[in-house]
Amino acid sequence: MQPRRQVKNPHAEAEQFRRRAALGFLGVLLCLGGLGAWYFRLQVLQHEMYATRSEANRIKPRPVVPGRGMIYDRNGRLLAENVPAFRLDITPDKVKDMPATLAGLARIIQLTPEELEAFEKSRKARRSFLPVTLKLRVSDEEMARFAVDRWRFPGVELEPYLTRRYPYGDLFAHVIGYVGRVDEKDLEVLGEGNAALTHIGKSGLERYYETQLRGRVGYEQVETNVQGRAIRTVGRVAAQSGTDLRLSIDADLQRAMVAAFGVQEGSAVALDPRTGEVLAMVSLPSYDPNLFVNGISHADFRALMDNPSRPQFNRLVLGGVAPGSTLKPLIALAGLDAGVRRPEDKVLSTGMFYLPGTSRGWGDANRGGHGWTDLRKSIAQSVNTYYYRLALDLGIERFDDYMAGYGFGAPTGIDLTGESGGILPSPAYKARTRKERWYPGDTVNISIGQGDWKVTPLQLARGVSGLANGQLRTPHLVMQQREGFDHDWVPMPTAPGTPISPHPEHLQAVREGMMATMQPGGSGARVAAGAGYVMAGKTGTAQVVSRKGTAAVDPRSLPMHLRHRSLFVGFAPADNPVIAVAIAVEGGGYGGSAAAPIARKLFDAWLLGKLPEGLLPLDAERGTTALGTTAFDNEDPAARANGEAAALEAGELPVQVGLPSPETVPAEHGSALPTEPATAVAPSHARRTSASEPATPVAPSHARRMPASESTR
Repeated sequence: MQPRRQVKNPHAEAEQFRRRAALGFLGVLLCLGGLGAWYFRLQVLQHEMYATRSEANRIKPRPVVPGRGMIYDRNGRLLAENVPAFRLDITPDKVKDMPATLAGLARIIQLTPEELEAFEKSRKARRSFLPVTLKLRVSDEEMARFAVDRWRFPGVELEPYLTRRYPYGDLFAHVIGYVGRVDEKDLEVLGEGNAALTHIGKSGLERYYETQLRGRVGYEQVETNVQGRAIRTVGRVAAQSGTDLRLSIDADLQRAMVAAFGVQEGSAVALDPRTGEVLAMVSLPSYDPNLFVNGISHADFRALMDNPSRPQFNRLVLGGVAPGSTLKPLIALAGLDAGVRRPEDKVLSTGMFYLPGTSRGWGDANRGGHGWTDLRKSIAQSVNTYYYRLALDLGIERFDDYMAGYGFGAPTGIDLTGESGGILPSPAYKARTRKERWYPGDTVNISIGQGDWKVTPLQLARGVSGLANGQLRTPHLVMQQREGFDHDWVPMPTAPGTPISPHPEHLQAVREGMMATMQPGGSGARVAAGAGYVMAGKTGTAQVVSRKGTAAVDPRSLPMHLRHRSLFVGFAPADNPVIAVAIAVEGGGYGGSAAAPIARKLFDAWLLGKLPEGLLPLDAERGTTALGTTAFDNEDPAARANGEAAALEAGELPVQVGLPSPETVPAEHGSALPTEPATAVAPSHARRTSASEPATPVAPSHARRMPASESTR
């Protein structure tokens, strides 16, 4: 018998269905509620955050590199400027295959091994999302070829920038220095905020004033497309341009200094003894700093390194030389101030000087001696015996104290990096370096600037400036600075001078001895012949190699680099000095024959406006009007007046370029007292003036030389 089939319970099944439907509906409601809450959180509570992220995906920050500050000479001539150029940048994280990309770029753009090497170094030092420069100074032809194939190279961009240029090339290489590409060590110094900078000062003023010259990096917000290409700029924080520097150097005097050397090597410095301003300074031979701006080639660098004359060696701040007889005026002043000599005291010069108990003598320039010699004669004729005895009477302790007070053995403090303090010989120095005691013969040697002496031309120039003005001042190159082209020039603060001697009569006696040097009977008389002003100076000769035993070495038998150095220090005009010079000529021989003639040419250039033969002033009669046409030239004297008349008739004021006309020159600088520094005046062409604001006239460099009383001598 089959079992009875159970009857379904429709009510139970219906109740079960309702429970399941309710649970399912509740689950759907919970999901919808959760989705709504999440949507509310995203769209309302976190709207600002996600809107910012979205904008960030579309808006990219891009650094704006500031224009580097420019450098001018005292008359407003550009010595270091910025010129527009294009560079090729690669962002590593946007490039999938870097070797293939570089190979492809090499087919359309010339890439040197140096550029590839520099790129790899910079790539390793920077983060992958930061652009790295592959090539600087991309030519127009290369830019055109890259534009055609740009789509093949994602992450590669052409960027405009300003590159550094030095219009005068090697003329100011050792003063201004140069900028070079940023390397790993530079990035550590610059920090992330300056990572966009491509160049940094490597030497000279470019390095010393790097912080002021580079300015402050800005940025701009650019809208990009899906390929990351910039479409438009939506925001900008302007970069702050670097500070402009105005130097005390006169480019014409600098050119005259180089021309005066001719083919000779050496260094020279010219200072204004009233202020400590550097008027000109050169180290020869020099080099072209433009080679280093965008990376020097291996061939050019090797040529510089293999040159036996070492063009990159800055003799001005690093080149220590024995001062020779150029120290005699300062040693004479030390003897007077110490009370061991009076100007009228005399010493007998017989041609040789002997220490008691010694057979080796120290000679005079005149083998027969100079006879009875007082202070003025000792300087004029460079009598060694006078200083042999004076140094012994002073004693090495007092000798060192006075020489240190004159600035030897320590840097001068000029605004250049890496300045050497030289060597001031002393018993302590000899014991430290050679483990030997000090002997009286050592004192005799250093009394005429020989022995362990090492001084820089800057130290000699500072010392002779102190004799000229009575104040020891810190040499400085930067005279004024300004924050931007639309700002006024602000004078740089300078340290006050220190008196070189508490006794003016002693200082005057030394000056008279230096004046006698340039007069008949003095060691520099031939150089001063026919000068329209009175010069004061001291010649010097420094041995490079020591004498063998008691026999002197004939310098003519030696190669050029081992021959005597020719030295000269001096100032002019003697009664109111406005220029002081120190000159060192490598292998020049004797000071009166090689270095002193260079000084004469410098004095003529600065005091009389007479440049060496073959040179013309940079500010020759050149100018333009506001109409943009040439107003005058040297060939037609009437062209200037005609041009200005035409400009005025058209309602335009003439804008002069270069020097103003002589009739606008103010009172002559030479009339000021030696202790009164001349007030620096901004060049008239630094900014365009209005009719209510006339341009301040600037005296031409050759017009501010001599007082009226001196010009007739």
